Amino acid sequence: MTDYTGAVTVGGSPDVRQLSRLTITKVAVDEQMSNNAYLLRCSATGDQVLVDAAAEPGTLLPLVGDAGLTTVVTTHQHWDHHRALADVVAATGAEVVAGEPDADAITGQTGVPVSRRVGDGDTVAVGDCELEVIRVTGHTPGSICLLYRDPDGHPHLFTGDSLFPGGVGNTFGDSVAFATLIDDVETKLFGTLPDDTWFYPGHGDDSTLGAERPHLAEWRERGW
Repeated sequence: MTDYTGAVTVGGSPDVRQLSRLTITKVAVDEQMSNNAYLLRCSATGDQVLVDAAAEPGTLLPLVGDAGLTTVVTTHQHWDHHRALADVVAATGAEVVAGEPDADAITGQTGVPVSRRVGDGDTVAVGDCELEVIRVTGHTPGSICLLYRDPDGHPHLFTGDSLFPGGVGNTFGDSVAFATLIDDVETKLFGTLPDDTWFYPGHGDDSTLGAERPHLAEWRERGW
């Protein structure tokens, strides 16, 4: 059993979830935006991947520690999700991964070249574990989610700002972007993954697809 809840606060302790083959460490950074960052560690090899170097390298780098970092994945191009990217990459030499349509914007904003551009069907290794890339368009053109299919348990899904408890990500009044986002979320996430899929968003608390599924029609109707 685990006492992981996914409830973290800026300046507070990380929350750690120990799976049989992967450890997930969640931390909140930056008082203004309260972003989540996730450090994933393969139990067999010790390899580590960071999802969103959002802010506060002084918080993130001690979590990485002496084990180093193989990869940083940026879920999308918005500024609040990559403010620590340059410092983290400079300190670790990690490969930088992002969705193809967002990669140029991330490089332009951070000065850090995206060394690997990914889309649907690509994978990101965490040692012996594997994350599947799911492109979910709408919050930004190249937003990606990352799926870990735990062979000894339920799926784990890192959603960036595309899916939260209570709704999909902000599309800033763009009805076309909202339609694309809700379609992708409904088809690619809820349409293919089971209710016990636990998801980890870019801000705030976690949830499961089962807890959110009954509200899909409501989200679509309200338009956000």
